[in-house]
Amino acid sequence: MCVRCDRLTETPVLVAEVQAGSGPGFNVYACEECAPRVRRPPDALDLLATGWHDRPPEDEPVR
Repeated sequence: MCVRCDRLTETPVLVAEVQAGSGPGFNVYACEECAPRVRRPPDALDLLATGWHDRPPEDEPVR
């Protein structure tokens, strides 16, 4: 099933892989027509890599 238009398709295109905190993740598919227009979510590992350094230390108050 296409994530954008909700139609069933015989030629699905993988548009995202969703990571899960516990258990297996899942794949997100779109039809060939919608696939180029589906926004890709950021990768969880990229978010962790960039967000970790931007956080203040635990003992420092947030401004």
